Amino acid sequence: MAVDVLKRIPVREQDPKVRATNFEEVCYGYNKEEAMDEASRCLGCKNAKCIQGCPVNINIPGFIAQIKEGKMEEAYKVIGESSALPAICGRVCPQESQCESKCIRGIKGEAVSIGKLERFVADYALENDIKPAKAESMNGHKVAVIGSGPSGLTCAGDLAKLGYDVTVFEALHELGGVLVYGIPEFRLPKQKVVKKEIEKVKELGVKFETNVVIGKSTTIDQLIEDEKFEAVFIGSGAGLPMFMGIPGETANGVFSANEYLTRSNLMKAFDDSYDTPIAAGKKVCVVGGGNVAMDAARTALRLGAEVHIVYRRSEAELPARAEEVHHAKEEGIIFDLLTNPKEITVDENGWVKGMKVVKMELGEPDASGRRRPVEIDGSEYEIACDTVIMSLGTSPNPLISSTTKGLETNRRKCIVASEENGQTSKAAVFAGGDAVTGAATVILAMGAGKAGAKGIHEYLSQK
Repeated sequence: MAVDVLKRIPVREQDPKVRATNFEEVCYGYNKEEAMDEASRCLGCKNAKCIQGCPVNINIPGFIAQIKEGKMEEAYKVIGESSALPAICGRVCPQESQCESKCIRGIKGEAVSIGKLERFVADYALENDIKPAKAESMNGHKVAVIGSGPSGLTCAGDLAKLGYDVTVFEALHELGGVLVYGIPEFRLPKQKVVKKEIEKVKELGVKFETNVVIGKSTTIDQLIEDEKFEAVFIGSGAGLPMFMGIPGETANGVFSANEYLTRSNLMKAFDDSYDTPIAAGKKVCVVGGGNVAMDAARTALRLGAEVHIVYRRSEAELPARAEEVHHAKEEGIIFDLLTNPKEITVDENGWVKGMKVVKMELGEPDASGRRRPVEIDGSEYEIACDTVIMSLGTSPNPLISSTTKGLETNRRKCIVASEENGQTSKAAVFAGGDAVTGAATVILAMGAGKAGAKGIHEYLSQK
């Protein structure tokens, strides 16, 4: 059948009514025939703007050209030159605002589905156990990486390919950072995808140590002085949640989105055979409009709740991916837009019983360029609920910065580091990802991990 070059090959998904009751992956992805048909839509631009839109600079026309020929292993090798986590990026990266937004095919039709093609190739490699290319020899330099999230894994993988002896230190008992505790199973399968991607990083020679809390178990200064690591990359993320400071926030049944998702993911609240300490809720209000808010809301729905997303701006200003908002709506989540919480009401036993809110309208633009929400007088009302999840962003835990001599931070407690190479104010210490920027996307954290690896390589090459 001839392919309509102006339209994407549709991607098969679980039925919304079915998937709202389970934690299985929503999107099924392409099969080989669908992937080759979609790849045939690519124009193979020589001056490929899509590469410019990719934070890790994958040779997108290069790997898609291999798919066209049915050469999936070669396509994986092309991606592997730039990305250590393609099966993850193919699922959670906001391609629509990055590579796909630059696609020339998208000017007169629909952009090539770059993310879904990346996912297909990466899944093919996982299923067929295609090995990443290892360094031919070791260079004798020893590097520590703090955190096994997307930034740390990327930095570790890139350094290992260059022949460095790399050890990753992870505070939790499971590897993967936010990929494991922060993103739900139905968006990013842990056994099928995350653990297998980490195994490929291990195959490059990277070593991992879990249950090591830098700042408690040991410090960066001790890693350098006592354990003789020649450089350290901090990719510890941003796990300290923010709250509104409204009355009732300390009540039973109020969670940060981080805590709610961690209890669900790592403590398996979604599995009835586990006794997970979490108030799953029958009527849940999620405050916020980003991707994490969508993840928390869709998790609560699957745990049996009626779910409201309460967001103070309009749908046009929702920071979440359009795909996530679309999926949430399909699944039956209620959006209370232009609505802002004022107080969480509490019953006589200290549990949440509702949330007082006020309606908003958009006024003049604020410093971010978005129109500032303004309260509408006399519009207050209460939403009955037994659980409130605050998804207002996160900042880095100050434990590492406060226990490291000479490490500069800014007023938000983020580590100050060069965007170009990750260099911090402390010699031999580099940083990237959410620990530097505050909460951002997986792919931006990976881009920072690549920059950090480049910076460390340049630094140690001069020694």
